[in-house]
Amino acid sequence: MKLLYKYILLILCYIIVVMLLRFIGIDPVKLTHSALLSMTPLALAALGEVVNEKAGLVNIGLDGIMLMTAAIGVWGAEASGIGYIGLLVGLLVGGLIGLILGVMSTYGKAIQIIAGIGVNIFAYGFTPYFIMAMWKFPGIRIPPKEVLAKPRTIVLNGVYFDISEVTILTVLLALIFYYILHKTPLGLRIKACGEMPEAADVAGIGVFKIRIILSTLGSALAGLGGAFMSLTWFGGVVKEISAGRGFLALGCVVASGLEPLPALGFAFLFGFAEALAYSVAITPGVKEIVPYHFVYLLPYITVLVVVSLFMRGKRFPRALGLPYIKE
Repeated sequence: MKLLYKYILLILCYIIVVMLLRFIGIDPVKLTHSALLSMTPLALAALGEVVNEKAGLVNIGLDGIMLMTAAIGVWGAEASGIGYIGLLVGLLVGGLIGLILGVMSTYGKAIQIIAGIGVNIFAYGFTPYFIMAMWKFPGIRIPPKEVLAKPRTIVLNGVYFDISEVTILTVLLALIFYYILHKTPLGLRIKACGEMPEAADVAGIGVFKIRIILSTLGSALAGLGGAFMSLTWFGGVVKEISAGRGFLALGCVVASGLEPLPALGFAFLFGFAEALAYSVAITPGVKEIVPYHFVYLLPYITVLVVVSLFMRGKRFPRALGLPYIKE
């Protein structure tokens, strides 16, 4: 119940802040719409990493995965002519990367942090090459509008509001992951793999199998988030499209203490900060007062503040990041 009260309080605070922003000329509906778009890729990557780390694996290559799948997702959408196929391609490519990382971390006993850094470095070189190789134009690709997976427009009390099915899926996934982790035997097995893999193995739980599956799932969700950025949010891809959002997602994971619902909440907070930054930067009467470059730092400053405040007292799995060696 305490968690419920906290969420109710946060919602009330959000409503108050949005109403105050209305007085300086920022449309609360557009701001909320932008915040949800910005939240979605962060939340997808964060939720996947939450369950991945619960099982004992760490993947800091989220930014690289999101960057690569943003470009590959556009290619998939153009090749098929369907934006949702592009999202699926991003999901599958992310899952493949997660599968490779999972096998390397379990059977190969790779140092997980180094493997994740390797994914990021590879992505920063691969993405510009891929864009140039596919479309013969350096650094950017704007696909035809008909192949984009644009948000749906719904009407609430006469107010038009755009929202994507992927955003709705993201919220549902947070609820599903919470239920699985805390209310089912499967959740207990997952947590056992992160806390005491030796005991889990003795009890007949396939530690390697669970870790590889969750590594694949976590990276697949990050891949979906990357394709979402290019096909639903921005409507195109540039070689720097991730802009460190994979690390923002890791900030959500750390601040939440590996809990799905708080991770979703922090993702929305960071998404709101980014949406607010863009809104302030284009609002007449405000953009002339607030320094332009400082405004765009707002999401990253928010991450530093939130992580420093909420990381205290958080407990992480005992075997997190450590390879399990069977005796």
